[in-house]
Amino acid sequence: MKQLILSLLLALTALTAGAQGTDPLGQLKADPKKAFGTDYPYPMVTHPLTKAPKGYKPFYISHYARHGSRYYWSHSLYNELDTLLSTAHERGQLTTEGEAFYRRFMEAKEELMTGVTELTQLGWEQHQFIARNMYDNFPEVFKKGGNVLAIASLSGRCVISMSAFCQELVQCNPKIEIREQSSRFTLDGVVPTDGQNPVKHHYPKAKPRYEANRDQFKNYYPLRDIILKRVFTSTDSLPGDAHHIGSNLINLYTSLPNIGHEGMMGNILTDEEVARQWEGDNLGSYSWVFSGKYEMIPILQDILKKAEDVVEGRSDRVADLRFGHDSCLGPLTVLMGINGADLDPTDPYEVKNCYQSWETCKASNLQLVFYRGKKGTHDILVKCLLNGEEARLPVPTSQYPYYKWSDFKQFYTARCHDVR
Repeated sequence: MKQLILSLLLALTALTAGAQGTDPLGQLKADPKKAFGTDYPYPMVTHPLTKAPKGYKPFYISHYARHGSRYYWSHSLYNELDTLLSTAHERGQLTTEGEAFYRRFMEAKEELMTGVTELTQLGWEQHQFIARNMYDNFPEVFKKGGNVLAIASLSGRCVISMSAFCQELVQCNPKIEIREQSSRFTLDGVVPTDGQNPVKHHYPKAKPRYEANRDQFKNYYPLRDIILKRVFTSTDSLPGDAHHIGSNLINLYTSLPNIGHEGMMGNILTDEEVARQWEGDNLGSYSWVFSGKYEMIPILQDILKKAEDVVEGRSDRVADLRFGHDSCLGPLTVLMGINGADLDPTDPYEVKNCYQSWETCKASNLQLVFYRGKKGTHDILVKCLLNGEEARLPVPTSQYPYYKWSDFKQFYTARCHDVR
């Protein structure tokens, strides 16, 4: 019976994806760069939104966003490629295409080494776009100004993303008062797993069920082997094993659109080739975001508490903004079951219908928009947007994409408390 229910839910998820456009593989065909997953730059486009039920107006927004586009997160990628390409060049082990790549990499090396982990201009612009789009979509929330609290992780790229967003919001309406904070005091609401968080949690790790059947997945594409042949005449005696070298080259390629160096690797790799291996990579991404879902309970509790304070009149804020990382937003989408991310299928081929790695792209964001009815009505409605698009929640409703706040609060309070 449980398997039947799961199958029905997966079918519903597939229908939902179809209603929003195309299935995941169809979306990849239309935009192969989505295969870059968490490296996919936020698509700065607007989406149509469903009109609120008659008499309801938005009054509060609760938000969580990943930082925008950045240089690679670790020095190791650039350092290892520097050593690898320099050694291969000196030994004459680069192809003609590999030599051209080597020259372009060396020209950009100083910039790359300096920029490691830092937000790029594109990352700044992404958060400006999201802020203005939020303002334009829900002007009733901000038209009188009002108080906003913005919190960020201790990471510089998150702080600067917060600054970009908040500056743009104030430009939309100078009456908005924003308190920005990047502090150990607020880590529980933005990055509860940070080692500097004074609040220590001990939530269990989770394991998706498909992993028991991982060997059933046969859609393997030898992209790493293909790349090595295009770059090197031989990899004998080069630093690093072939698999790691291939992974580094793919990681560099998918990171390049975020830093303005898309042509660096020439014809060594194409977006379509990366897309051919996406489904297998997405399995690994699902395991990663699924495993940490319980660790994001403090963020969900922060969302619930701050929203309740506003609804009950204990807080005058019109928005709560949070700026963190994919390592938090990805698991949070699973914890909340956004667009079926919590369905946990046993079939590895069904995982792509529950979670798509590009939903945790650079500057990916979650917005919970609260609506109040006209005087005399007590129902508060909530709508969920994931990357600007209306999203489904596992909360019962008869008026999607709107959910009763009372149902929302009860459902997610129970989900937080059910974890042992």
